[in-house]
Formats: sequence, C-alpha cells, structure tokens
Amino acid sequence: MKGRTVKTSNTVKLNSEGRLVIMQVSDPQDMVHVRPAMVKMLDAAYDTVKPDLVLFTGDNILGNHLLDARIGNKKVASGWRAEYDRMEQSLAHILNPLEKRGIPFAMIYGNHDDMNSVTKEEQIEIYRKYSMSLPMNTDNPGVDCDTYNIPVLSHNGEKTLFNIWMLDSAWTDKSQGRGFAEIKKETVEWYNKTQKELEKQNGTSVPSLMFMHIPLPVQSELVETCNKNDEGAVRFKDGSCMRLVPGKASGALGEPLSLCTTDNGLFESVRKKGDVMAVISGHDHSNCFEGKVDGVGIIQTSAASFRCYGSNQRGVRVFVLDENKPGEFETYMLHYEDLCGKSLKAKLRYIWDADDRIPQKCALIAGAAAAAAATCALTVKAIKR
Repeated sequence: MKGRTVKTSNTVKLNSEGRLVIMQVSDPQDMVHVRPAMVKMLDAAYDTVKPDLVLFTGDNILGNHLLDARIGNKKVASGWRAEYDRMEQSLAHILNPLEKRGIPFAMIYGNHDDMNSVTKEEQIEIYRKYSMSLPMNTDNPGVDCDTYNIPVLSHNGEKTLFNIWMLDSAWTDKSQGRGFAEIKKETVEWYNKTQKELEKQNGTSVPSLMFMHIPLPVQSELVETCNKNDEGAVRFKDGSCMRLVPGKASGALGEPLSLCTTDNGLFESVRKKGDVMAVISGHDHSNCFEGKVDGVGIIQTSAASFRCYGSNQRGVRVFVLDENKPGEFETYMLHYEDLCGKSLKAKLRYIWDADDRIPQKCALIAGAAAAAAATCALTVKAIKR
C-alpha cells in the first residue's frame, strides 16, 4: 500500500451515468483461515454488480475467536499484538479485493468487532491503511469513530443529492465485561444536528439511507406471532411460530428478531424529519426482508458469512441511487446461487464451507468413505484373482 492516496473526505459522487450503485456486505464475520465460498461469492458480486461504493455493516470479523486455530478452539497466539496482526490478516480477505479493483468502501462495527483487546479506534486504522477506504469519523470525538455520514454529490459535484448515515449500534463495556445493543443518546443528538446542517446547506431535506448493524426496535412491527398452519408461518427451535406481517413486509424470516434494546428516540426523529428513505441493518444472519413503518423503509439484510450460522439467504444487498429519481432508491438481494451458480462444484463448496450444513457434510464424508471402501474392496478382489 506504499504511495497510496489518502482520502480526506467521505463525500462520493454519482457516476457518469448519474447513478450510485452501493453494495452492502453484512456480517462477513470470518478469521485468518477464511472460508473460500464467501470470498468467491464476494468476488463474483463485485465483478457482476460493479459497485461504486461498498459498505460493510458490522461483524466484519469473528472478533471473539480471533486467536483460534484453523480447527477447534485452541488458542494459537496471545496478547494485543497477536490479536491486531490476526485482525489485519482477517480483514485483508475482504478489503484486498476492493483495493485491487479500485472500489471505495466504508464500514461500521457490529457486536463481534468489539469482542477483543483491540479498540475500535485502533481497528479503524487498519481500514484506513487502504487507499480505497473512506476516512469515516475523523473529527468528532463526541460519537463513535464509525458514526458519520457520506454526502452523495451529483455527477458534476455541484450539489448534494443524497446522503448516507452510518451509525454505531453495538459495543462492549470492557470494565463490565458485557455487550450493549443500542443507539446512544449522543448518536441521536449528532444525527439531529447534522441533519439540520445538511438541510440548511442545501435549502431542502436531503434524501438519505441509514445503515446500522443491529436492527431498531421498530422492526418488531413487521413481524407477528401466528399459528403453525398460517400462511408464511416459520416455526423456531423453541416451538414458537412467527411470520412477516402480510401486506406490511415481504422476504424471508429465518430466525427470531434480535433488536437494539433502545434507540433513544432515533426512529421518532427520523419519522419527524422525513429525510431517511430507509433504515437498513444486518446482525440477524438468516433474516432478509423489506417493509415499511410510518412511511420509512425498514430493510433487513442477511449475512455473507459461511463460518457462522446462516441460510440460503447468504449474499449481498444492492442499492441504486439515481439523480433522475430524487427521493427514491432501488434495492435487491443477490444470493450465493445468483452469484456462484448452481453447478455441482458450487453446491459442494457451499455445503463444505457453511457452518450450518453439518448433516450434509457428514453425508458427503460418509459417501466418500463408502466409495473409497468399495474401491478398495474391488482392488483387493482383483489382486486375489
């Protein structure tokens, strides 16, 4: 990375076609010995979509297992330097492909990113070593280093047409040894102040997308309890049944919602100000859906990780902003099969790399062992002849 050009502003411009294609990668959540299926899926996504900006929305590493060996839970290193070095190696798997392609990126943290001895401020310097990294929060100590906004200018750079909010929603209090899932009061105050400044500078409210890791409590309005025979019902391990509220949300519900304990009034501010077109989150690996509450889009993006639990919803989400469509956005998901195909090789790679495919892995191993035994038996029989 020698001789790199350091970015000093979070500002991005619409491309020559007057569009900005954003790719959201949530919960890549891997380590040094990365799962190849995820890397191949992300590479295919970058080459297929050709995004103008990539946003990592938390759990960018499997933070509480950074020192683990390739297999099992044996610690293979110890101390701050070892954690930092392994974190840098882990992040390289998802950042090097963007550096190579010249695609700008930015990020926020999730609950896993803060489960180690390396502070958020120390971690962010790893991201900033890449020339394609936006600087993120460099000048406001009143909020987290991953709480900031990205103004989106017209293709000629003359006017701010859109805005992207990036908000921290998860952290660990090391002194208490416990994690928190909430939007801090300071973050809400910062949003209110910055939104007002943007509106004053531009003479009007700036249409925005708001990203965070852990979903807001308001997301619960898109899900309801139901009977197991109801249309769209999903039965969970504890025997409960839930579904997305018909007519209010659509997509896939794969697990119970895990939400912020409080948003300290953030959604109420968003609703009143009217600048946010949609609030987008990750965190719940198997959930992938879209809905609306009080006119604000609520979007849940599934995980990209293969090292952790997940489902066939694994993939990336794409957003498109267009200067010819002010106040609007387009979004869609691309799943593993969309990007890597349905060939036998792609399916076997998925099964082998995905942590939630233990039964299928066992079946593959048993099948391979049976085939090997049969081959040996035939060989022995042939020799005896």
